[in-house]
Amino acid sequence: MSIVAEFSVKSDDFALNNALTAAPDMVVEIERVVATMEDEAMPYFWVSGGDKTEFREALDDDESVRDIARIDEVKEAILYRAEWTDNVEAIVYAYVELGATILEAVGRDRNWELRMRFDDQGSLSQFRDYCRENDISYELNQFREEKQPMASAQYDLTSKQRETLITALEAGYYEIPQSVTMNELAERMGISQQALSKRFHAAHKNLITSTLTFTHPDDN
Repeated sequence: MSIVAEFSVKSDDFALNNALTAAPDMVVEIERVVATMEDEAMPYFWVSGGDKTEFREALDDDESVRDIARIDEVKEAILYRAEWTDNVEAIVYAYVELGATILEAVGRDRNWELRMRFDDQGSLSQFRDYCRENDISYELNQFREEKQPMASAQYDLTSKQRETLITALEAGYYEIPQSVTMNELAERMGISQQALSKRFHAAHKNLITSTLTFTHPDDN
């Protein structure tokens, strides 16, 4: 059973400390991390909200990343790709050795909030032992076991919400024109149209929240 854990980490114990210190108003969101053929971890991350020039200059001197490339720019946000260096020991170990997955990572003002998924309790324990042995400080805010399918857990969907979206997709509900109406889909699933509408609303909200938005504790 997979484990989702949420951590608070200082940037000097994780990544981009130099860049986040130089531009404290900048918000960094890791979009995804890709494993390379050399078993290295390559992050893609968005930056927004601060002095982008100051951040980029500091990023070039940051010891946690190398081979930095600007990939895209959308409105006020810039997407970068880089490679973690050996200085980012904990995340490289978790990603490469333990097979952990970064579900969310947001950095600002020399702090990171991380949400990661581990295959089981043993993997989480190994990660905690590794951090302790290598003097990597963090605060474990919470962790929980995920009983849903992994794809559903990643996007905060319940099993019924996932079933509803997949059934609707396969039935052609999202086609233009629609192959099935909401009332017909509800009858096929054996629930009322009102119940189906509520499932759609909740599922779409969870998908949008987990994939298109991110928050930092200071924003709450």
